[in-house]
Amino acid sequence: MRVVSLVPSLTEAVAVTLPGLLVGATDWCTAPADLDVPRVGGSKYPDLDRVRALRPDLVLLNVEENRREDAEALSAAGVPVRVTYPRTVDAALTELADLLRDLGASGEPEWLTAARRAWADLPTPSVRHRAVVPVWRRPWVVLGADTFAGDVLRRLGVTNLYAGHPERYPRPSLDELRATGPDLVVLPDEPYRFTADDGPEAFPGVPCALLSGRHLTWYGPSLAEAPSVLAAQLADPVRRPGPEGVEGPVRSGPGRP
Repeated sequence: MRVVSLVPSLTEAVAVTLPGLLVGATDWCTAPADLDVPRVGGSKYPDLDRVRALRPDLVLLNVEENRREDAEALSAAGVPVRVTYPRTVDAALTELADLLRDLGASGEPEWLTAARRAWADLPTPSVRHRAVVPVWRRPWVVLGADTFAGDVLRRLGVTNLYAGHPERYPRPSLDELRATGPDLVVLPDEPYRFTADDGPEAFPGVPCALLSGRHLTWYGPSLAEAPSVLAAQLADPVRRPGPEGVEGPVRSGPGRP
């Protein structure tokens, strides 16, 4: 089987488990670090001619990561596609197991077994934080309801103040974000690359946890170490007092779920 993946986390899962199957990936597929396959452009705007030229037996996509029109165009051209859409940790583990089995894995890979164990053995959080979780700025975009990353954070003791919002990715103003009264702001480095100097200054006096976006949003081998990595980062927030309304530089980061 020849597989092209347009989803970075699935690229990593297939490359680590069944490396001989992967014949193409996006420019954003940064793991594993030694991945050496033809690139087909970005996940949002892949070069479909290049994808078809690789003669894939299957193209892997994700509802949030990729565009419906690209999935439909590939299907119309006779290219089989498989679209994933996990919104919880349990769903991600199940989808990964089903995908790898259908691709020919002889058994569950060690990393997936380790991921199941890591999330099953997660202790009940002793403290819960009331948080907002920006994933972009200018405009500000935050995690809302029914997201994979939201479920990850919930399991780690973070109550997302926008979890009840009707939209999955609301776009509140900065004033609205501050008015929710969070005791923690969660700032991942994907898809926007928030850093200690870009993000915390917008929330003066509020602790800001800088999280690994790969461990927060990717569903693949990173799931095995995600609980320990994210718990450590949540326990070590930064605080950046600053003037009201400071916006800082705009700097987007690489990588996608």
